[in-house]
Amino acid sequence: MKMKRIALILPRFSRYGGVERFGYNLSVALTDAGYSVDFICARAEDEPPQGVNIINVGRYGFCRAGKLLWFVLAAEKARRKGNYDLTISLGKSLNQDILRIGGGPLESFWALSQRAWPAGLARSFKMFRRRIALVNMLIKYIERRQAASDCRMVCVSNRVRDWMIDSHPLLAGRKIDIIYNKPDLSLFSPIDREERELARAKFSLTGDDILISTATTNFALKGVSFLIKALAELPENYQLQVAGGRKPSKYIKLAEKLGVAERVHFLGKVEDMPAFYGRSDIFVLPSFYDACSNSVLEALACGVPVISSRDNGSSYFLPGEQVIDDPSDYMKLAEMIIGTILKDRGEQFEWPDDVPCGIEPYLELVRDILG
Repeated sequence: MKMKRIALILPRFSRYGGVERFGYNLSVALTDAGYSVDFICARAEDEPPQGVNIINVGRYGFCRAGKLLWFVLAAEKARRKGNYDLTISLGKSLNQDILRIGGGPLESFWALSQRAWPAGLARSFKMFRRRIALVNMLIKYIERRQAASDCRMVCVSNRVRDWMIDSHPLLAGRKIDIIYNKPDLSLFSPIDREERELARAKFSLTGDDILISTATTNFALKGVSFLIKALAELPENYQLQVAGGRKPSKYIKLAEKLGVAERVHFLGKVEDMPAFYGRSDIFVLPSFYDACSNSVLEALACGVPVISSRDNGSSYFLPGEQVIDDPSDYMKLAEMIIGTILKDRGEQFEWPDDVPCGIEPYLELVRDILG
């Protein structure tokens, strides 16, 4: 029987970044399932796994809008030329059979993310620039086209599905699959006591220290300033480690102003994330907007208590008392941190059987469509 041919579309082929890592893993799973896989991208930063063919269409132009337009047109040309049995889009594309919505609609992002910046002229100007930017006009056109298409739509959380319907009412009543992300449980799992003590000793953490951790590449959007303010309300044995991000100087100054600079540690890019979670007493992500934070799911898989916000799709897996409505309410956040720490950690988190998560549901979807 002739091997079915599948195309994946995503600008970057890489194992660094949430959607990129998912795309890489999906390509591996599809080839292992016996499909012929082409990965249509603008650039490849990793060697492809065996059986995956990279189609690099480039991304040229003098501005973000030009580069995006080049990619979607070049990817569409490659898709047509490939005559595939099935096309899976993981981002911006013109035509596809399966569309994975991993970030949510632009209008929802704008409405919720603006809360991360103080009200005033600077925020208003930022929103004005967003609305007149050519690249955002193009993104909104692609969103409308994708919403109006008859492709099979998959959202990475119930929250994203709700945002999509709010932004595109024509989707109301349409079948939309929900498939949550799921970390690699062979990599992210609770570490034993000895490993935990070694991981904490590297940072001179004693048994009396309470370590709060967070991970993000966008300090403002993920509420790092409010987490630092919450830390200032906590006892002196509470410390904060921040993985990821760039240019933390503004946040270091805030920590100095609040007198907690010695208790806040910006680690930059962290290679060993399981150890990062393993030495933590609690993981906190007071995000103003998050489709489905992988770091929250990874921390849960590592057996770490988690607090996050209502507007993070991953909060679906958290008990209500560990979900904060307003990430800027740092007094409430400090109260929740203490309450969660004092509570028994209980049993290890287990992924619910009745919630589709990870790669396998996508393979089932592919098999269903291809018959």
